Amino acid sequence: MNITITDSAQEYLASLLEKQDVEGIAVRIFIQQPGTPYAETCLAYCRPDEVNETDEILNLPKLKVYLEKMSVAFLDEAFVDYATEKMGGQLTIKAPNAKMPKVTADSPIEDQINYVLYSDINPGLAAHGGEVSLLEVIDGQVAVLKFGGGCQGCSAVDLTLKEGVEKTLIEKVPGLTAVRDSTDHTVTENAFM
Repeated sequence: MNITITDSAQEYLASLLEKQDVEGIAVRIFIQQPGTPYAETCLAYCRPDEVNETDEILNLPKLKVYLEKMSVAFLDEAFVDYATEKMGGQLTIKAPNAKMPKVTADSPIEDQINYVLYSDINPGLAAHGGEVSLLEVIDGQVAVLKFGGGCQGCSAVDLTLKEGVEKTLIEKVPGLTAVRDSTDHTVTENAFM
């Protein structure tokens, strides 16, 4: 795991933990809505009774950091720093992979599909106010998708699904054999026509 927490950030966080006066209190780092355009990197106190057995642990010289299991892939290359300023200081957390983790051939199929949707497919759909997201993968081979925005109710969605989305996903995600659309296309208020 490649997470950097600078000495100044460790000192700052350790001083905050000390002020809590709770034996064994630590820090938790996690991503809310990981792998989406709405991903947020979060840092919070973690009391001993809030530790999950699936958490990954960073034992640093000045503090202990718990990483939420689901967030670990999205925290690769994260950087936490604290800079002293005239009026106090600024804690900065950068997680460049929060919206989309690095994907390899060994990554779970869901991550591979989300990567292709986010980097290759959604930028094109955004031109029409649309987007597509993964709901689930059935039997490790069939992606169930949901279209939104201008794609929901669009008269060309079947063509977009078969000739664009499905073709691209099957070409770029090994093992994927089909794509299904679960969107209710009778709702046409925002449809791109």
